[in-house]
Amino acid sequence: MGLLKTFFTNCACPQGRMGRAMLKFMNLCHAPLTNWGLKLVNIQDGWTMLDIGCGGGATLQRLLKRSEGSTVYGIDISEESVAKAKKENAKVLDKRVFITQGSAEKLPYEDGKFDLVTAVETVYFWPNLPDCLQEVRRVLKQGGKFAILVEVIDGDSMWTNVVEGMTAYSPEELKTLLDDAGFIHTEIHRMKPSNATVIGVKA
Repeated sequence: MGLLKTFFTNCACPQGRMGRAMLKFMNLCHAPLTNWGLKLVNIQDGWTMLDIGCGGGATLQRLLKRSEGSTVYGIDISEESVAKAKKENAKVLDKRVFITQGSAEKLPYEDGKFDLVTAVETVYFWPNLPDCLQEVRRVLKQGGKFAILVEVIDGDSMWTNVVEGMTAYSPEELKTLLDDAGFIHTEIHRMKPSNATVIGVKA
């Protein structure tokens, strides 16, 4: 159990050999959730998009494929994640894909830059979530969308007991947090058994 807990605690900030293994695991296992959730967003060509907590960089690739002529940014708190995401996107790095290390608490982007911001399996680990949501809202264009994709929605799930520092939010809690942060037209979408996508729009 100790080794398993150490491995999955790398979800928050992958480090070292176990972190690299976790990033490969996440790129593969998050695919069904991500592909389903992105279909709900109605992504348009030419968009400028940001994936917060970009992990191993697979979501950046999926965003590119859905928007011809788009530019995609990725940010992650983990140095290991940034290195993996850059490697996965090497052919388009610094051309259509731009990846940096940083936190959702202080996004290094100007106001109103993005048409879409995504957060796949990552809000569990964001400190001061209401403040982070204000940062997301700040960097979105007016009418821009924020899509939160999660698989764990029960605060007392196996995962919250295994992964240190993880906080699960129900879709309804996420909607309330988005509404409180000033997002509008917030939608909740569910896919069994517990996958959810919550989408808010910047007024």
